[in-house]
Amino acid sequence: MTSAVPRVVVAAPASNSGKTSVATGLAAALTARGLSVSPHKVGPDYIDPGYHALAAGRPGRNLDPVLVGEERVVPLFLHGARGADVAVVEGVMGLFDGATHPSVEPGFASTAHVARLLRAPVVLVVDASAQAQSVAALVHGFATFDPRVRLGGVVLNRVGSDRHEEILRDALGASGVPVLGAVRRLESLTTPSRHLGLVPAAERSAEALTTVRGLGETIAAALDLDAVLRLARSAPALDAVPWDPAAEVAPVPGRPRIAVAGGAAFTFGYAENAELLAAAGAEVVTVDPLRDERLPEDTAGLVVGGGFPEVHAADLSANTGLRADVAALAARGGPVAAECAGLLYLARSLDGLPMCGVLDTEAAMSPALTLGYRAAAALTDSVLAPAGTRVRGHEFHRTVATPPAGSAPAWQWAGAAPEGFVTGRVHASYLHLNWAGSPAMATRFVAACTTARTDRSEQQHAHR
Repeated sequence: MTSAVPRVVVAAPASNSGKTSVATGLAAALTARGLSVSPHKVGPDYIDPGYHALAAGRPGRNLDPVLVGEERVVPLFLHGARGADVAVVEGVMGLFDGATHPSVEPGFASTAHVARLLRAPVVLVVDASAQAQSVAALVHGFATFDPRVRLGGVVLNRVGSDRHEEILRDALGASGVPVLGAVRRLESLTTPSRHLGLVPAAERSAEALTTVRGLGETIAAALDLDAVLRLARSAPALDAVPWDPAAEVAPVPGRPRIAVAGGAAFTFGYAENAELLAAAGAEVVTVDPLRDERLPEDTAGLVVGGGFPEVHAADLSANTGLRADVAALAARGGPVAAECAGLLYLARSLDGLPMCGVLDTEAAMSPALTLGYRAAAALTDSVLAPAGTRVRGHEFHRTVATPPAGSAPAWQWAGAAPEGFVTGRVHASYLHLNWAGSPAMATRFVAACTTARTDRSEQQHAHR
């Protein structure tokens, strides 16, 4: 089966060149034209897709060969781009910078790697603030470094003046790579940062919408959108079938209700995880630990993903009703899957403030950043996986849990001590997972929720 989705990959020579602003603004500008835009992000990052989603009005989805496998990248792209007029894919780091994990080859999971898989033309965002004619040498190098990657155009970013833009365009005139636009330095449209990168869009609400709208207007004025669309439409058809969550899982009877934590404190999550839970037979509902005082009625299981609970620790702690509900769910055997921020929320305390008390550990902010892909093996049977299951995940945090593991740890990977907690039907770890790479986890979790609900019903019946 072949599928033709117009598409471009927005890349850069290095991080901090402005590709998030350009990709987000491009998605917003094309959406304002009345097009349906499918936004995507190379790599494991959760924050950029939040801005993409605001710009396009549909979920921002990740394309990560490490977490889901190289063979799933194109099917997942086609799944996310169903019904779209055009797709905008934001890259990661520099164009040719890939994962540094020893289990993968150099350049694996780079923007260039994903662009090759998608057979998509690349738009290179160049920070021109400190260069003039040298821009031609830089672009020439990126255009010729790997002939399998098609550099379809350049966006000059942080241009200082009309004269500066003229010099840059003249320098690139003989390069054979068209200049699609030039963006001036606009400090007013920068997105605020914090210890793990940009502040998530969900935490900025109206301010984030204003920023995204401004980016769209800036890009619409600075870029030749018609030329970008022509480039996107030059991408050939992809010979693949869209990913289908229903084909990845075995449906479980009983339709248990599974709450997934959301809101400003828990913004890190892959859309495919919830889709797999639903395909496996669950009713998926959202709970906001900052606002909701109780779990949804008849909640059989809970998934608490990543985010920034340390920023909202006081408000999370003050919501004693929901904390008690979560603790009660875990105590009665309700399955709970928590990763990173979810682990912190389940701990006894976070930076000295009481949390749910499900896990016998204390969490606190740390000056050290823990970051990287992990090839992990499950050490304990859990609601997510049998012992011995191997997965690829990602760590991204500036917090520590003391102790870092329970008597029944969740995972272990090379060069590290056992990590995480498995206690009853609770699984908590710092490891972020995209279940599209291990879809059996969704089936196993939904089955555990059905079993737990049946067990509770039988216990309630026996006490009558």
